[in-house]
Amino acid sequence: MTGALSSEAVLHGATLVALGLLCVSFIVTVWRVIVGPTLPDRVLALDMLVAVAIGFIAVIAVKTSFVLYVDIAISLGLVGFLATVAFARFVLQRQRHSETGPSKPVAETRHD
Repeated sequence: MTGALSSEAVLHGATLVALGLLCVSFIVTVWRVIVGPTLPDRVLALDMLVAVAIGFIAVIAVKTSFVLYVDIAISLGLVGFLATVAFARFVLQRQRHSETGPSKPVAETRHD
C-alpha cells in the first residue's frame, strides 16, 4: 500500500509539532515573566514555565523512548509545585505587610 504513513513518520511529525508549540508557549511565557505587570502575573508565568519544561521532557521521552525522562518530569513537577506554594506564601505575606503598613520598631527602654 503506497502513500500510507508509517507509525514512525506520524510519531516524528507529532513530536515536531509538539516541540514547535512548546517553543511558542515558552517564548510567550518568558515575555510574561519579563513584562509582568504584577508579581502574581510573574509567579504564574514561572509556574507555566515549569509546565512547559515538563512538556518538553515528556515529548523528548516519547521521541527517544527513554523512560527515565518521565521520572525527571515527575520530579520537576513536584519541585515546581513546592516553588509555586513558596511564591504564593511570599505574595500573601507581602500583601498583608502592605495592608497593615510597616511595623514600627518598639523603642527600647533602659532600666538603670
